[in-house]
Amino acid sequence: MFKQITIIAPGLLGASLGAAAQARQLADRIVVWARREETREQCRHLAWCDAVYAEVEAAASEAEIVVICAPVEAIPPLARAAAAAMVSGGLITDVGSTKAEICRELVGTLPDGVEFVGSHPMAGSEKSGLEHADPDLFNGRCCLVTPAEGNSESAQRRTEAFWRAVGMDVHALEPTEHDQVVAELSHLPHVAASVLAAYLGRNPDSWRAFAGAGLRDTTRIAAGSVPMWMDILHQNRSAILQSLDGFKKELNAFTKALEAEDETRLREVLESGKSFRRSLDD
Repeated sequence: MFKQITIIAPGLLGASLGAAAQARQLADRIVVWARREETREQCRHLAWCDAVYAEVEAAASEAEIVVICAPVEAIPPLARAAAAAMVSGGLITDVGSTKAEICRELVGTLPDGVEFVGSHPMAGSEKSGLEHADPDLFNGRCCLVTPAEGNSESAQRRTEAFWRAVGMDVHALEPTEHDQVVAELSHLPHVAASVLAAYLGRNPDSWRAFAGAGLRDTTRIAAGSVPMWMDILHQNRSAILQSLDGFKKELNAFTKALEAEDETRLREVLESGKSFRRSLDD
């Protein structure tokens, strides 16, 4: 599919992507840029990694596609550095979970012949780091590609084809709509899990021995990377606040129903929640 894929910042997603690209024979060469020497040294011993660079421009110079797997705040400067070194026809995409601000900064602003098309493979984990890489991480998962005004149809098709090639179910959304969708389906659940875990953490430590599987399932995502989520909260603040407002109204209504012993309303909420959760497995 490509002569060279360059992966910028190989954490869990980047390393999993490199392993998946090798397993599916998507490129003749898979190249990595990493900021830390420790990470570069780890990459040199990975079977899927053909070369490692300390400079973004060197890593991107012969790439047909560059995938930026850094935190969302770092994506625009890394994309500009990569674009400056790429040949005409180069494609840059990313894995960031916010899109409107990133696309505003990058679409139509890069050197002639290089395009950025936003991507959000929804295949993360509460784990982080390339040591947890999994070549099957993307199989059957959803990827949202976010073409914006200024993107060519060709670049959009190439981006979508890339993610399909690693096993993903690809959908296209406008960047602002993407941010609204993920605020509801990804960012709000993470905030809710984190706030719940923080609240429960104020209880006596001895109580933790009594925690069951349900609590572990409910709070699992609260173990995610704090710096990554701080960036997400900053970039998608408005949409997340809107989602939190809606959630607070639902929680307040449930509280009032419980206070009033309104069994009809309580049962409606429990049945509605049960139905939605079951629909996710259909």
